[in-house]
Amino acid sequence: MNIDIELDTRGLNCPLPILKAKKSLSTMQSGQVLKVVSTDSGSNRDFAAFCRQTGNELIEQKTEGTDFIHILRRR
Repeated sequence: MNIDIELDTRGLNCPLPILKAKKSLSTMQSGQVLKVVSTDSGSNRDFAAFCRQTGNELIEQKTEGTDFIHILRRR
């Protein structure tokens, strides 16, 4: 998968990972892919809700060690 922008939000708690993702998405073109890496344990739920509310596509969520990875496609 081609990642257009990768955002490292490790160490930040809600709502900062979402706010930073929202800012990054606003600079992207439709169809581009954003990867967000977070250490916030609530981020899986938060990013799922964010995508439902904004219409962006949540392509994948996975956990690697203490990192929560979120892959989003800009609407």
